[in-house]
Amino acid sequence: MRLGRLLGAFLAIGGVPLAAMFALILHTDISFWPGLLAFAATAISTMAVAAVWARDIERLADTLRRARANQGPIVPAPRIPSVERIARGIDQLAHGIASRTGEIGVLLRANDAIIERLPDPLLVLAPDRAVLRANAAMRAAFRDEFPALLRHPVLRAAITSAWAEKSTQTVDLSLPVPIEREVQATVIYLDPPLADGGQALVILSDRTRERRVEAMRADFVANVSHELRTPLASVIGFIDTIRGPAADDPPAQARFLAIMAEQSDRMRRLIDDLLSLSRIELVEHQPPATRIDLADLVRGVAAAFEPRLAERKTRLALDIGANLPMVLADADQIAQVATNLIENAIKYGRDGGQVTVRLSAERAGVVLAVSDDGPGMARAHLPRLTERFYRVDKARSRNAGGTGLGLAIVKHITNRHRGQLLIESEEGKGSKFSVWLPEG
Repeated sequence: MRLGRLLGAFLAIGGVPLAAMFALILHTDISFWPGLLAFAATAISTMAVAAVWARDIERLADTLRRARANQGPIVPAPRIPSVERIARGIDQLAHGIASRTGEIGVLLRANDAIIERLPDPLLVLAPDRAVLRANAAMRAAFRDEFPALLRHPVLRAAITSAWAEKSTQTVDLSLPVPIEREVQATVIYLDPPLADGGQALVILSDRTRERRVEAMRADFVANVSHELRTPLASVIGFIDTIRGPAADDPPAQARFLAIMAEQSDRMRRLIDDLLSLSRIELVEHQPPATRIDLADLVRGVAAAFEPRLAERKTRLALDIGANLPMVLADADQIAQVATNLIENAIKYGRDGGQVTVRLSAERAGVVLAVSDDGPGMARAHLPRLTERFYRVDKARSRNAGGTGLGLAIVKHITNRHRGQLLIESEEGKGSKFSVWLPEG
């Protein structure tokens, strides 16, 4: 290969002059041997120049290869000044390109970092409107559901309009699954596109909290005014009785004060449960991100019921499976779920009976099941048990200290954890409440 390049350079440099000299020797009266000597000297010098030229061209080609690979200049440099200047220019150009490439790489990484760390969920769409990437907030809020999100008819229409008009479109979305959410979506068409080919951004702003605050304010007033009316009327009536007919009757005053204390405690529990339910609904659209050990949590909750169990002469059986996976959960809220379910089982089970609390690994998650051996419920009641203030037996529920909100709280906490609540009951055979939570 090198010999071929050398011969090529030799012919390119000296081919024409040597051919002309040879013709002059043959067809003129120039002495043959002096002419032949001059011809040989010219050929040798031409070969030397060709060798230097071929070597410098090889070094120039190597400089180009090393510049392309960002490996620096060739050493030694070409000897022919013009070729050496070309090699130096290539080296400087390569350094400039490498520097700009590095700067562009830094800018691209900064761009990726900004998109990744934006607090609002964001999607980058390719020219074919497929999802190019999603930032951390989007993955946390919607996990793998954003392809389904893009099929939402309102958002799809906004994306189509953004493409057609090459403009920004803003729409409001109501997302029913996996949990009901109110979202404002902004579609931003990018011209020119991002470096990675992104043609549009879809930014989602969650408006669920604001809308729920407005709705809960009205619901809270309505619920409180309805549920507190009866106990408040009782307390006012007993106060009037103590001030009037029973003013000089200490035994009657003591009996009425005991009833008033009971009604006041009922109002306190009701307000506490309403406030708790309101706080849960406020963050229901935001899944928890903390991993917890459900077994330790349930053991702690169960231990707190020992006085109540002794009072009802009820036995609590704990059945906790081995090697349970960790779950993504809010520890305080899951403790409230376990407390409400165990409290209901003790409250509505039979005296001297048994409450069973079982933890088991099922379907890539953990199931918390609480069952009792009480009177059970008719099947017709089961679909409505998680409604606010729904009671199967109103008199028994009030006598037992129930507010009618315990299972509603359990349902909303389960929804926030993207879990499932299953209620099973049969008259005369007890009830079983199961909560499945996905592993984290």
